[in-house]
Amino acid sequence: MTAPEDHTLLRRAIALAAEARASGNPPFGSLLAGPDGTVLAEERNTTLTDRDITAHPELKLARWAARELDAAAAAGTTLYTSCQPCGMCEAVIQQAGLRRVVFALSGDQLLDIRPGSGRPPVPQDGPALLDEVRPVVEPWYR
Repeated sequence: MTAPEDHTLLRRAIALAAEARASGNPPFGSLLAGPDGTVLAEERNTTLTDRDITAHPELKLARWAARELDAAAAAGTTLYTSCQPCGMCEAVIQQAGLRRVVFALSGDQLLDIRPGSGRPPVPQDGPALLDEVRPVVEPWYR
């Protein structure tokens, strides 16, 4: 559940989305705030101007946090974003150890506005060769 203080920061994320749109990019913006609400960093979507399909603001902020904050500081942050993070961004946010995400527009609501990507799903096959891959991966986690 969001609190009134969340709404102020969420409105800033929406303003960042408007800035992204004004610069010719998809309308998505995000900011990362510390436990006291201090804005640590802000980003806008730059997928078109950077010609980088991964230049989502949530991903850029999660990468920033992983690089610039220690684990304890990252665990105290909240990511405010104009739209619910996609699967790619969600995975990076989790890996960066951010504490919380607050979004204005859900993924389902976005699909109501803009149905689908127009791209077919990419088929995936697997798992395969478990006996060969396990000895490579398993020691990393022990």
